[in-house]
Amino acid sequence: MLNKNQFAILLIIISIIFGTLMGTFIKLAQEELNVFTTGFLRFFFGFLIIIPYILKTKFKVFNTSNLKIHILRSVLNLPAMLLGFAALAILPLEKITAIHFVVPLLVTILAVIFLKEKIYLYRSLALIIGFLGVLIILRPGIVDISIGIYMALTSSLIWSVVIILTKKVSKDDSAITILSHQYLYMSLFSLPLVIYFWDQPNLKTIIFILCAAMSGTILHIALNHAYKLVDVSMTQPYSFLGLVLSSVIGYFVFSDKPDLYTWLGASVIFCSVILISYRELQLNKEITRKRLDINS
Repeated sequence: MLNKNQFAILLIIISIIFGTLMGTFIKLAQEELNVFTTGFLRFFFGFLIIIPYILKTKFKVFNTSNLKIHILRSVLNLPAMLLGFAALAILPLEKITAIHFVVPLLVTILAVIFLKEKIYLYRSLALIIGFLGVLIILRPGIVDISIGIYMALTSSLIWSVVIILTKKVSKDDSAITILSHQYLYMSLFSLPLVIYFWDQPNLKTIIFILCAAMSGTILHIALNHAYKLVDVSMTQPYSFLGLVLSSVIGYFVFSDKPDLYTWLGASVIFCSVILISYRELQLNKEITRKRLDINS
């Protein structure tokens, strides 16, 4: 029988696997479709997948005291999705995954700015190491930074804010409630764009997007539930598995050759993420111990 932490780790690994699969299917679909059509259909198909559950609960799954935050999450999720999907069409899968490693670092910075958390020495050191890792991947001044890189970085920044909001609502709402609100609003918000930029998909592309929607649904349910069980910092060390999977899939599906600098930079960023995650866990243990001492 798995304890809470072990179950959360299992959920994170599941989310990484299906997140990589979703990116693969989206990249395949965008060989035929534009990003607006792909983005809308991905969430619309996802919404259709969970409709039976929504009907079973007689729409009670939408009950929440965090309606404004759910709407805000989707407002931010829309540009994050469009930029991320657009970057997928331009960049190799492994480079997208490596750049996404900056998310835990960005979450740390945002927590300092918006949540007034203190910037301890270990956090400063981790951020500096992570920034060096980003420089190794991008190599500014040595190679030209493409529009795809800017899209991926901006998407990661916005997604970092979405993570903080997700963690906030996960205290009150279930994973499926968070998902239901997200899928409904994302479908509605992306509808005007797809009406204007509509591309007619063929059967093969529809199958790719349907697979992406199924993978994405599993990804978000697993991720949302993991955030409900444990702190975000504990979930980050396992993200390196995504780089391995995306590199293998990129090589065999898209004929992308592994980039040494991408792996080197990602490894450096990963070390900084490990530093933050380990220290956050130690800090939580110290806080818990002090509380126990006070209560006793």
